[in-house]
Amino acid sequence: MEFSQQGTKNEILYWSKRLYQKGMSPATSGNISVKVKNGIYISASGTCLNDMDENDVVLIDYNGNTIEGTKKPSSEKVMHSAIYTQRDDINAIIHCHCPIITAFAVAGVEITKPILPDFALCYDKIPLVPYFCPSSIELADTVGKYFEKYNAVLLKNHGVVMASNSLQNAFYALESLRAYCETYFGAEVLGGVCAIGKKEVEKVKKMYK
Repeated sequence: MEFSQQGTKNEILYWSKRLYQKGMSPATSGNISVKVKNGIYISASGTCLNDMDENDVVLIDYNGNTIEGTKKPSSEKVMHSAIYTQRDDINAIIHCHCPIITAFAVAGVEITKPILPDFALCYDKIPLVPYFCPSSIELADTVGKYFEKYNAVLLKNHGVVMASNSLQNAFYALESLRAYCETYFGAEVLGGVCAIGKKEVEKVKKMYK
């Protein structure tokens, strides 16, 4: 998938604002990127995703070197690069600190229970990556390996990373995950979470195939 340079920047700006306005990327947290033919477009460091303009989108190579732009790229640029190098079908990445999702990461709880049919269809589980210092090489290398198999991971005491073939699909997947987490918390308050049985999970998967 390829976009014009201006089209890609506009896409990043649009979905960045949606992410902030949905409360999934508070203050200056989070970063967003798209893979293009000659590198990676990524949000600038320390930028509120709602306030970005095209100058806040930086083009980098897969070693994190700036190709185009005057601002410093996100400090998580190495993690984004590590994920892209794992699979050709990943074209877009969103990393954010959505509070309700991050609560699972802080509690050290992997997301595994199929409480909703759409979750059962899309995920077997969303694993928890052990804690590493944000923006570190150790974090990038570890997260990258998880994306050999998974499309989303929780970062212990940190946040969530979602990857997909487009920013639109990454955003929708992240929004669906937030709805899952909100539903999970609500069910716990009301008396406990009841997951869908294995046979019903298989029925859902078979139906959508």
